[in-house]
Amino acid sequence: MASGNDMDSATETYGGFTHLIKWGTIGAFLVAAFVVVLISS
Repeated sequence: MASGNDMDSATETYGGFTHLIKWGTIGAFLVAAFVVVLISS
């Protein structure tokens, strides 16, 4: 099992990863919506 220091580092890394995924998903959705608007007009 990992030591306490390793778990703190892993938790911080995972938090950054989930933050990146959240904003990446929102960004991809906005780009896709923009492309749909361009195609439909």
